[in-house]
Amino acid sequence: MSRTHRLFQMMQTLRRLPPPVTANRLSDEMGMSLRTIYRDIEALRGIGAVIDGEAGFGYTLIEDAALPPLGFEDDELEALVLGLRDVAVIADPALAQAATSALAKIRARVPPRQAHRLQHAVLDAHRYAPRPDIQVDVAKLREATWDEVSVILTYTDAKGVATERRVDPLGFVYLDRSNVLMAWCHLRHDFRTFRLDRISHFERTANSFRPKRVSMLREHLERIRCNITESAEHRTRPD
Repeated sequence: MSRTHRLFQMMQTLRRLPPPVTANRLSDEMGMSLRTIYRDIEALRGIGAVIDGEAGFGYTLIEDAALPPLGFEDDELEALVLGLRDVAVIADPALAQAATSALAKIRARVPPRQAHRLQHAVLDAHRYAPRPDIQVDVAKLREATWDEVSVILTYTDAKGVATERRVDPLGFVYLDRSNVLMAWCHLRHDFRTFRLDRISHFERTANSFRPKRVSMLREHLERIRCNITESAEHRTRPD
């Protein structure tokens, strides 16, 4: 890891963790010696980062000179807080951590009054139904989706039957009780949704379906909307 990348990672860690962050915690998070942590803290201070604290007491990032202030209306800031906290609750582990990191970055860039509002926001998000455990690395599955390459899933359906599916991953939907992958299934020759907690394994293939993803996703979403509309009409239709 280069020194520049190491300093960047330390700034990210200071933004993400609740202050004050002890040198031991930084050492554990980054896998570096305490001596390196102390040296890098001083290096960050030398390039303009305002970091309060010292060895034995912990460190607090007060002002990040590398990030200019952001301008948000108070309601916009509340919306961001609520949205990111909701992502931290409902999303897969990688996205949940990214939401927490993004919230810390925003707090470092807004004026002090708004940083206080963000730190002590009156809005929060919770889900009473626990998120099902996900066995696969969803970040890598998202990467395959962006790269528009087919993947092979080992998938267990609602009846407990395991099958192997080659699919073209199109996008993800985060629902109240489960998170699903929207995809074109080569076995069924049709659009299908796959619960992430029922995928036990997946592998990328070398087969690209670029540049079809956006148009296929648009069609998949339109079918979902039509099914929802038809279902609602059926429920309200008089006998």
